Amino acid sequence: MDLVTDRSPKQDRSRATRRRILEAAVSCLAEHGWSGSTVAVVCARAGVSRGAAQHHFRTREELFTAAIAHMAEEWVTAVSERALALPRAGQDRTYAVVDMLVAVHTGPLFRAALHLWVAAADEEQLRPGVAALESRIGREAHRLTVEFLGADESLPGVRETVQATLDMARGLGLANLLSDDSARRAGIVRQWSRVLDTVLREQPPDRP
Repeated sequence: MDLVTDRSPKQDRSRATRRRILEAAVSCLAEHGWSGSTVAVVCARAGVSRGAAQHHFRTREELFTAAIAHMAEEWVTAVSERALALPRAGQDRTYAVVDMLVAVHTGPLFRAALHLWVAAADEEQLRPGVAALESRIGREAHRLTVEFLGADESLPGVRETVQATLDMARGLGLANLLSDDSARRAGIVRQWSRVLDTVLREQPPDRP
């Protein structure tokens, strides 16, 4: 019993340290890019020793891939909770979903993930883990979007339009990297939500 009691605070501290390192890694990647985000920089930001970081992550590649995966899981949780407050149905809900997706893709997590994806194009050791992660995040984002929109992907064009929504959000995130694109982005979100809502509401012709 005493062993369990003694071990629990240690495990809690270890989990807290790991989380702090992961959050620091995402922040560094978003602010400094891949080349400026060394393990030493992350450790300094997290307030931990290099040894503490290496206890959890053997390599730099493992650290940053885990960091994006961790933050993606946090994003799924946060977005799912936020979705509870969305309008119940109709064009207002469609607009709110599109606006939420675009907000995610113009935030720090997308910026950090983008730096990681670009680095993976040149870093052979990084590429397999990032490719698998990107695929998993893409599938989860699509699943959540379908769920939030109440989309029926058996109808012609619906699946493609849902995916186009995610592609558009990613493109707006890229456009926002160099300058504040919020004014133009707001108009695009409004117009696209109308297009999307029309596709979602279209009914297939009756079959004989």
